[in-house]
Amino acid sequence: MNVRRRLARTPLHLALGFLMSVFFTVGAAPAAIAQPDDPQERAELRDFLESTIVGADSFEDRYDAEVWLVDMSGRLSRFVKDPQQRLQLLRQIHSAAIRAELPPELVLAVIEVESHFDRFAVSRVGAQGMMQVMPFWKDEIGRPDDNLTDNLTNFDYGCRILQFYLKKENGDLHKGLARYNGSVGRRTYSDKVYRAWQTRWRTEPLDWGD
Repeated sequence: MNVRRRLARTPLHLALGFLMSVFFTVGAAPAAIAQPDDPQERAELRDFLESTIVGADSFEDRYDAEVWLVDMSGRLSRFVKDPQQRLQLLRQIHSAAIRAELPPELVLAVIEVESHFDRFAVSRVGAQGMMQVMPFWKDEIGRPDDNLTDNLTNFDYGCRILQFYLKKENGDLHKGLARYNGSVGRRTYSDKVYRAWQTRWRTEPLDWGD
């Protein structure tokens, strides 16, 4: 999956004047990320998380940032009303997704299904935040003070966990998403993510392992 795409020029450039004045001044029952049943896989995921939870910015080109953020801000408006909050959230999602070598649009679809962009969402089994991360992972990687309702932290965990499972499944999105959700062997969850991506977040094709 090539996530470092360069978007073609679109009529969205008409909105860039507004975006430049704002962007550069701001930096369903939820499903849970399942705990791996296999002790070896759990240890591998723990080590992967421990070595990859970091922070960085992701946009290499100012124009790409403007186009992508204006486009996605409009799509996100039904979930997040405040424009500045949307832009800040999108920057955080884009950054975490790029670090994890994931398409940001896929991550947006996962968040829509998991929490509908509610940072304080808690599932019936205790998963927290927009990407519904289970709190036990904090202790597993020696970061017990991490706050999973903090978006930056939640996106780092969620994106790295999804990256790990996609690698385990050789890039097969349906299987990787099923692992993320703890529904291996079923496509109900991955189909929900696919529909969210296709309906709202799609910018170009993804390999869905069909």
